[in-house]
Amino acid sequence: MGLKKISWALRRHPLLYYTRFWLLSKNSTIYKLREECYNNKNAKSIIPRIFYEINDRIFEFEKPNSDLDKAILIALWLKKHIKGGKGLSLPSDEALKAMLSGKGGVCSDMSQIFNNFCVINDIRVREWGITIIPFDKKFGGHATNEIFSKELGKWILMDVSKCILFYYTNRQEPLSLFEVFTSNLSHKYYSFFEKIESDDQIKNYYYNKRATPFLISNYDNSIYDKYLKRNSSKYPIFFIHFYIYLIGKSYKYKFPLKDYKRMFKSSFS
Repeated sequence: MGLKKISWALRRHPLLYYTRFWLLSKNSTIYKLREECYNNKNAKSIIPRIFYEINDRIFEFEKPNSDLDKAILIALWLKKHIKGGKGLSLPSDEALKAMLSGKGGVCSDMSQIFNNFCVINDIRVREWGITIIPFDKKFGGHATNEIFSKELGKWILMDVSKCILFYYTNRQEPLSLFEVFTSNLSHKYYSFFEKIESDDQIKNYYYNKRATPFLISNYDNSIYDKYLKRNSSKYPIFFIHFYIYLIGKSYKYKFPLKDYKRMFKSSFS
């Protein structure tokens, strides 16, 4: 087996995907998750300095008043300055530097740095994963975000890497993640970027009855930054994440709409 295949196996093999979900997942409800957000575990004071420096650039010419407009401006700036690429699995400050330097960044990297920008701009935010049940390795997974709009009094689903919001066809108010995933596929998406995104990933994860969301709960950015900085050059990333799990400081996956155990009925064939 070549070095590239070994490297892939240590990061992306379906067995690791299964193992991670088996260890971290639990079923929940929409009601139980109503107050959960990234801000609960991550204060402004723990956000690395580079996020404040970039934030000044994002809002150099204007800073909207509403939470939704601020979040859209953050997402647009990131979309325009990050071309994306390979997954990074880096501490948040190093991930942001790498992404702005054109060295990669997938949807989960984008969601993570977006979380930090929301915190420093007093926007409640949370990160969601989307997977296919039963698990199908050809789809992989996707990461997206919700922000809480104080003006509208509700959570709003915002796919930052795609720069899209969701609506019912006969309404003007953007939808929450729960509204999208309980709409019986009657929702429409709108791109607030310069071009309209239309790709298989949007179809697979937002217009697929097998797709289901799970909340990334209890994510402490300072914990992951600390252990990744100390150990990422010495150990595979999944070793570091497993150690954080063993010491009881890991994030959790919470499934509010479907039984996560159904994903394990799939096979590797």
